[in-house]
Amino acid sequence: MPKEAAFTDLIRKHQGLLFKVTSIYTDNKEDQEDLFQEVVYQLWKYFDSFRNEAKITTWMYRVAMNTAITHLKRKKRRPDSISIADTIIKETDVKSELYEERLRLLYTHLQQLNTLDRGLIFLLLEGKSYKEIALITGLGASNVGTRISRIKNKLKTNMTKS
Repeated sequence: MPKEAAFTDLIRKHQGLLFKVTSIYTDNKEDQEDLFQEVVYQLWKYFDSFRNEAKITTWMYRVAMNTAITHLKRKKRRPDSISIADTIIKETDVKSELYEERLRLLYTHLQQLNTLDRGLIFLLLEGKSYKEIALITGLGASNVGTRISRIKNKLKTNMTKS
């Protein structure tokens, strides 16, 4: 299979993964689309460098998160944002006011985390193991466990105050 076809199939198969990463690091649809394109470009740019030492999705998460963090740093230099909680709530079909309130509260507190902590919690919510998170982020598995425990405590403390 030609390289272009293999890459296109890979993106089609895992576009949900890329969508999730781009949505956690952006506040509006336009930024998300821009970041999605940038992530796909970076994946293409480094496609030949993938060495099959890890799962392809682990490599994709790593490239996507590094690209998103770089994007976020650039965006901080030019602040102009809309709350991610409002964006997510608008796209949710759930009508429960309590659910919407809790989701908005969670996203408000997630936005207050630093970029690495936000990424760690995102990967945990995606069902990734500490070992997988370590591979994606480049941290040690024990460091991941310690950080996640601290983040959970921080979120719990901050959310009970609200």
